[in-house]
Amino acid sequence: MERQVDAVVWDIGRVLVHWSIRALYDTLIPDPAQRDWFLAHVITEAWHLQHDTGVPLDAMIEERVTAFPQYRALIEAYRSRWLETLPGPIAENLALIRRLAARGVPQFAITNFGVDTWAMFRPTFPILDLLDDIVVSGVERLVKPDPAIFALAARRFGHAPDRMIFIDDNVANIAAAQALGWQVFHFTGDALALEAELTRLSAL
Repeated sequence: MERQVDAVVWDIGRVLVHWSIRALYDTLIPDPAQRDWFLAHVITEAWHLQHDTGVPLDAMIEERVTAFPQYRALIEAYRSRWLETLPGPIAENLALIRRLAARGVPQFAITNFGVDTWAMFRPTFPILDLLDDIVVSGVERLVKPDPAIFALAARRFGHAPDRMIFIDDNVANIAAAQALGWQVFHFTGDALALEAELTRLSAL
């Protein structure tokens, strides 16, 4: 059957690899109430997002230590032990990447990732070698769901948006891509549903 897409475009965090700040601090802050407060006020996903936009991790850590000096060791652990926020791969989706590669389907990624954390993570995830190109938000200083990052990706990847399927766990990112004409799949953890969609599109 003729493919209904020319390429598959992946998000990375929470689509190809689990990501949870709590996974690190579960091991560092035994008291649940203290841990919840710390994750709500000190090291938060909203705070981390500035790294995805291009702010260096060292500057972010310095700012947090200045604001919360009593938590210096815990804050600095976010830099030295950041890889522990990635508990493991989403194995079923890695298997889909391998199957798509075996069929010769071009694959790409658009990921919100900071430059420093990307440098830590990328060598640990060799399956990304099967992707033809990866747009990293911190490098480009464009972050999803900004339409500009999708426009950049379409130019780089060399396929029309309506001939690519973009897979992401974030509803806002999915909506932004869809508004620009991309085919989309909102990944909520159901790898079988994703496999079924890729099969429907004759990518698998």
